[in-house]
Amino acid sequence: MKKLLLPLICLLLIIMIGVALFFNKKDSDLTKVKLGEVAHSIFYAPQYVAHALGYFEDEELDVEITLISGADKVAAAVLSGDINIGFCGTEATIYIYNQGEEDYLVTFSGLTKRDGSFIVSREQYDDFELSDLIGKDIIGGREGGMPEMTFEWALSQNGIDPEEDVNIDTSIAFAAMAGAFIGGTGDFVTLFEPQALKVEAQGYGYVVASVGLLGGEVPYTAYNAKKSYIEDNEDTISGFTKAIQKGLDYVHSHTSEEIAKIILSYFPDTSLNDLTSIVERYKNNDSWYQTTEIGEEDFNRVQTIMENANQLSKKAPYDKLIDNSFAVQNEE
Repeated sequence: MKKLLLPLICLLLIIMIGVALFFNKKDSDLTKVKLGEVAHSIFYAPQYVAHALGYFEDEELDVEITLISGADKVAAAVLSGDINIGFCGTEATIYIYNQGEEDYLVTFSGLTKRDGSFIVSREQYDDFELSDLIGKDIIGGREGGMPEMTFEWALSQNGIDPEEDVNIDTSIAFAAMAGAFIGGTGDFVTLFEPQALKVEAQGYGYVVASVGLLGGEVPYTAYNAKKSYIEDNEDTISGFTKAIQKGLDYVHSHTSEEIAKIILSYFPDTSLNDLTSIVERYKNNDSWYQTTEIGEEDFNRVQTIMENANQLSKKAPYDKLIDNSFAVQNEE
């Protein structure tokens, strides 16, 4: 019996080592990609779906997602080479280009097509209108960032002067906005999810409007990389874009609860019920592109919004800053 046992143990060890080597080799064959996201929000559900369901691995990519708060910081990290791909507002690429950067950032894939923040009021309104903001104190986003500029654009389009008619505080960091509002600062605040729902659930405020619906369609958050990186890594960019397209296809063809179950592990502090409600809120707002392609009209609207906020010195060319050559058209 002992004579038979020893060869069997050796055989099992050989099989186990072989399996381990196989999977290690499989992992090493994947191209490493460092992705920097501007915020960690349920607003970006298609990205987390793609990551959770292995769509990146299907394209032989090992994508590591890192939070880098602020579009300006994401752009800086891409330029420095700390990350390969940036995920932020297209305004960041326009600023970089207008600064004369030779190896500027090019956007190659869109994800969200409108602002993802909501106006949260300290008081409850039965029939809220933007005119209710006049004379009030509002916690806005960072000056020059898309959330703040889109909010100002929405006000302007409804006859409200952002500088004269309301008091917008742009000094509070993005991550601290909800806390500042809960602490008593401001009559209103603009928040992304899940912060907006949490403030509402805790009884500190009420969601009264969507900035995204008020601001219109723009390439709000999109994927960019240095021009040289795209030129040198076309297969990586192509595979990455295909994975994002699969994520977009999934969220457009599945229920909010199905999506919430897939991305639940990315938001461990949010219950499945709350996550489902938030996804449903974004679905109802038509927040995500059907395909990764970004149209010239949408890109130009970003620059119009920037001009309205007095943050644009000159318009940047669409054909240089947007590369749709990797876009995958939705077969549906």
